[in-house]
Amino acid sequence: MEQQLEQIREQQKASWNKFSPGWKKWDDLTMDFLKPMGEEIIKLLNLKDNDIVLDVAAGTGEPGLTIASRMNGQGKVIITDLAEDMLEIARENATHRGIKNIETVACDVCELPFPDNTFDAISCRFGFMFFPDMQLAAHEMVRVLKPGGKIATSVWNIPEKNFWVTAIMGTINKNMVLPAPIPGAPGMFRCSGEGFMTNLFTQAGLKNVSQKEVMGKLNSQTTDTYWNMMTEIGAPIVAALSSADEPTKAKIKQEVYALVNQKYPDGKVIIDSSALVVYGEKP
Repeated sequence: MEQQLEQIREQQKASWNKFSPGWKKWDDLTMDFLKPMGEEIIKLLNLKDNDIVLDVAAGTGEPGLTIASRMNGQGKVIITDLAEDMLEIARENATHRGIKNIETVACDVCELPFPDNTFDAISCRFGFMFFPDMQLAAHEMVRVLKPGGKIATSVWNIPEKNFWVTAIMGTINKNMVLPAPIPGAPGMFRCSGEGFMTNLFTQAGLKNVSQKEVMGKLNSQTTDTYWNMMTEIGAPIVAALSSADEPTKAKIKQEVYALVNQKYPDGKVIIDSSALVVYGEKP
């Protein structure tokens, strides 16, 4: 892997490990928020009870844990993530739910430590946007997939359909001059372009490629909960705010609250989101 990509990977690893306590704290809210995308992935994979499934970039364990919990036979889920601290939470969640047919492996998707043709199916919920080399990641997934195996992933749709991100990041960008990201660096909307993911899957050699929009709701209820959650799990948000002086920070917070309260005047902050779920099969 070239040096720049390796640098991005190490930054990602450090960031996800650092923010794992926040993800643990907000796990119930975030998993409820992301559930519709996980359910669509599971539906598309149409798994059998004895399938061996790889869940890539699983973070605190989803959708891998749900997949494992629904298997009645000899099936197993290998849950992977770059950040070992996130996988520790996944193992705790598995223990708490009495799920035993899982294994966790800390690894880089661009260098998967599995033989060719190992898995019946691969799930990857909101991972692709953060992979240093997305094409290499797709090729690696296809390599470890058995012929006839299926893969389903979700990525965020365009900013205009994801106010839950833009309310804060848009306000930060308006009030601060942030350093320009490295070209091709990970980002929330990196995969949202028309045909971007379907082309990526096709180039990786997958067939019967399809894409579907799936809506979700961030049920934060209050503006306080929304602000606290986003500023405890959102790495780019925390990074930006940590470099702002106190008056700027206060101004950003005030403007975000005003934006959210204007959009939800009844005080029930339930924010719509939009994702793309992309599917393909290995010939």
